[in-house]
Amino acid sequence: MNDLTNVFIAPEEIVNFLKKEMNVKEVYQKILFQKVIWQVAQARGIIVTTEEIEAEANRQRREKRLEKAADTVAWLADQLVTPDDWEMGIRDRLLSQKLAHVLFADKVEAFFRENKRAFEQVSLYQIIVDSPKLAQEIYYQIEDGEISFYEAANRYDVDILRRQKCGYEGKIYRFAFPVDIATVLFKASPKQLIGPLQTQQGYHIFMVDELFSAELTPERYQDILNNMFQQWLVTELNSMLNSLSRDNE
Repeated sequence: MNDLTNVFIAPEEIVNFLKKEMNVKEVYQKILFQKVIWQVAQARGIIVTTEEIEAEANRQRREKRLEKAADTVAWLADQLVTPDDWEMGIRDRLLSQKLAHVLFADKVEAFFRENKRAFEQVSLYQIIVDSPKLAQEIYYQIEDGEISFYEAANRYDVDILRRQKCGYEGKIYRFAFPVDIATVLFKASPKQLIGPLQTQQGYHIFMVDELFSAELTPERYQDILNNMFQQWLVTELNSMLNSLSRDNE
């Protein structure tokens, strides 16, 4: 791989590239989010220790199989990042995690209990077509055994990626569906054919593979915590910007 560090790129070139790629707002927002995290963490006396940074750095080294110090230096150089940059990034991420835990760790279980039904999941297959007549014909063909659901999805679905997966959508939360669709799907039996049902996407034929009850797994706990923290960040940033706007009036 060529050494990119030998090619000089001025900071304004990076900014102009982000603008042309329509990414500058996203980067700007992330920087402001980090400022909010720093301010609130400092006000609450939340810090990240050197030992915590070292532990996370060692975890990343093991994950990337960087056995020697020279391997780590080479990897960082390839990423155009200095060791200090790397440690600063680790510190920022750990600080964000600590603040999220302080603010919301004791609220996750209550949120889950209050919204438990929304966290039910379904392993789902579906076919979407543009025509109600075609959807009905496909439904009857599958029901009569003239064609399998998977063959029909591969042949007729409007989405090429779903066609390649024979209609498989994966495990989806209840809250991802419109209420009327969710009501039908989560009352269905495994392998039951459902439809055609109309949405803005077109005419759907569903097949439920399996239903999963809601459980507060470690992964789901972390997802809820992260979502609560992200919503809080947006609210805090908007409040800060509104305050600055009023001060400048």
